[in-house]
Amino acid sequence: MKQMRALTGMLLLGLAAGAARAQVDAEAAHALAKRNDCFKCHAIDKTKKGPAYKRVAAKLKSKPDGVEVIVEHVTSGPLIELPDGTHQNHKIIDTKDPDELRNLALWILSL
Repeated sequence: MKQMRALTGMLLLGLAAGAARAQVDAEAAHALAKRNDCFKCHAIDKTKKGPAYKRVAAKLKSKPDGVEVIVEHVTSGPLIELPDGTHQNHKIIDTKDPDELRNLALWILSL
């Protein structure tokens, strides 16, 4: 009986995670990133000036505040260190729409 409950719980968690991923509009998120020149410094699966989005996702997807961390990062322009040791402020995403920002963060975490 305990195994059945555990299996049911895992199934429900998997369905919830799948539903969350289904809510991501990947095309819109990719377009927002492209409009804001995010791909100048980031790529999906390789490190450029900035970390690969898959690396960001691996670091944050299991954290309950992962979406908020990404949104804060792309809207506050924090000082970042580049691979060559220099520092610059991260570019601020040109949108005030919280749904667009959340979708972008969810898209990154889905990678």
